[in-house]
Amino acid sequence: MAALVLAVVAVAACVHLGMVFLHVAPSNTVSKQHAQAIDDWIYPEFEQNWKLFAPNPLQQNIAVQVRAEVGTADGGTRTTGWYDLSAEDGRAIEGNPVPSHTQQNELRRAWDLYGATHDGDNRPVGLRGALAEQYLRRLVVLRLDRSRAAGAGGVVERVQVRCRITDVPPPEWSGEKARGAPVYRLLPWWTVPADEARGGVR
Repeated sequence: MAALVLAVVAVAACVHLGMVFLHVAPSNTVSKQHAQAIDDWIYPEFEQNWKLFAPNPLQQNIAVQVRAEVGTADGGTRTTGWYDLSAEDGRAIEGNPVPSHTQQNELRRAWDLYGATHDGDNRPVGLRGALAEQYLRRLVVLRLDRSRAAGAGGVVERVQVRCRITDVPPPEWSGEKARGAPVYRLLPWWTVPADEARGGVR
């Protein structure tokens, strides 16, 4: 039995490494022929990017925030304040010399994927738009569940996500100008399906 489990784990690891290799490798016959299968395996959890090595790195602080419309135990509804999920992630890794990849990047990558698959009017562009929206919605609902946002007997019925973008002040010698006030991107309200509303999707 142990040998069978070990064999299954080894095969899964080899498949995963092969898929990641084909995703990051230059375009070739195999990656072109199996592009859909590779994308289905990689996105959204295992996407790779090279921004760390970019000649012009990101010069903005991006904070993802969420609020919820909650159905209360007495049959009413209430709207929560904004939860700054990016700030919560920052506090969670503060002082940790080896924070996990998930702690550092899960929320940021979910937002990046949404931005890359939607236009300025929040309409999907491409085949991964619905997946990106579902992934971001599930992620913020789980975070609200951990924060007990619904309260006793309450259920999260709808969520709204926004992004606060603040320019990093440039060095004095650069001559660049930064915007003084943050800029917000506000997404529409999303209805939360019943299987997600009580944190059921893990």
